[in-house]
Amino acid sequence: MSTSPADVVHLRKPNVTLAILALSYLMLIADGSIVVTALPKIHSDLHFSISSLSWVQSAYLIAAGGLLFLGARVGDYIGRRRMFMIGLGLFMAASLAAGIAQNAAWLITARFAQGAASAFLAPSTLALLSTSFPTNPARGRALAIYGSITGIGTAVGLVVGGFITTAFSWNWAFLVNIPIGIALLAVTPRHLIETEPHRGQVDYVGALLSTLGPLSLIYGIVRASDIGWGNPRAYAFLITGVLVLIAFVVFEGSVKYPIVPLHLLKNKERSGANAARFLFVGSMNGFWFFMSQYLENVRHLTAFKAGLAFLPMTLASFTVAFLVPQLSKRFGDTPFLVGGLMTVGVGTFWLGLLSRDGNYLTTIALPMFFVGLGQGASTIRLTTAAIAGVSPQEAGAASAVITTAVQLGGAFGLSALVAFAATATTHQASSLLVTERAHLGLSGGACLIGIALVSVLIFVVPSERRTKLAG
Repeated sequence: MSTSPADVVHLRKPNVTLAILALSYLMLIADGSIVVTALPKIHSDLHFSISSLSWVQSAYLIAAGGLLFLGARVGDYIGRRRMFMIGLGLFMAASLAAGIAQNAAWLITARFAQGAASAFLAPSTLALLSTSFPTNPARGRALAIYGSITGIGTAVGLVVGGFITTAFSWNWAFLVNIPIGIALLAVTPRHLIETEPHRGQVDYVGALLSTLGPLSLIYGIVRASDIGWGNPRAYAFLITGVLVLIAFVVFEGSVKYPIVPLHLLKNKERSGANAARFLFVGSMNGFWFFMSQYLENVRHLTAFKAGLAFLPMTLASFTVAFLVPQLSKRFGDTPFLVGGLMTVGVGTFWLGLLSRDGNYLTTIALPMFFVGLGQGASTIRLTTAAIAGVSPQEAGAASAVITTAVQLGGAFGLSALVAFAATATTHQASSLLVTERAHLGLSGGACLIGIALVSVLIFVVPSERRTKLAG
């Protein structure tokens, strides 16, 4: 059944609709961190080399970042509910392949397939959220839950992944997606309303360029992080990626049915929000990576206990995410967007002061609490700003821009921070080296948050003020 945008508010059970979309996105987010806790066991069981082990994560990022625009546009043409179900089915199949992998090449291929499925599934979740809850207060509540999932999902994945890997095996870190996917597929036809398919020709050249550009760019970033930033091959891929993306923008301006409407990129508020999101996610990926290494290798916590150590952040983020929509009605969006980013920056910088034997409360729990508060407040507002003024017909493309910013930002931020942390010069005990690298990586992450704040102050805040004055 198809409906017009005006009809999508008549949901049979709005809470069930929201739960389906939130759970599907949670599954995608948690899957990344579940794998992190399983990596040591995967390394030994499938005989990965140290360098090739990174591709368990990198293969996913390359596929997810490179295919997002295509996935979003196909969803516009065939209907987003149908695209949601196709992506979910493909993700389950890829998860099964990963769960029964017998060697390194098999698992890396399966992870690439998971990333490709995510590229078709992720844009549909936000697009369906936008069309299912087009007006406030339901829209604000839905975006609050969706925005909080990034941090919550990562923490949930760390805890669940540590438990599953310890109690069962790393295989189940992937296989757990299958029963969740089956349940979601069973209820989707009854509770998600199909969007109207849009007529138009498929922009095959644009789809190809929008895929090859991010693929080359992400591969270059990951490759540079793996073999060093001075390697000419890495720069060749980075330069190629930039040139292909420039060609993509030029070509899209000349076709009747572009895969990404360029005016989505010309809007200063949305572009500024996406740039801030790019930097924010890069910092957060570094946060998860370095803190996990620190907790397990310096504090000698098990994977399960390390996941529990992140609870101060998770609880703070989840609580604030629910309070922000109501408080925004009274105080506006700007205090939460700007204040949230500032709080994340302070918390990340504070964490960068950690030591091998510092008190958990003052050196870990409290700064994590600050990071959680800021994340819960700012992520929702970044999502709102990134889809401001987007019509329902273009919700899929706008969602792809947001999700691409997340994937590219995660790959760029993590690889850049890891490369920066590798400049640590200590030759003492391994715990000291891990601590110094965490200090450098987290300090660099705080700098990324600072640049994100500048982007918001220049591009997003003035637009919100103009909108308020016009209203």
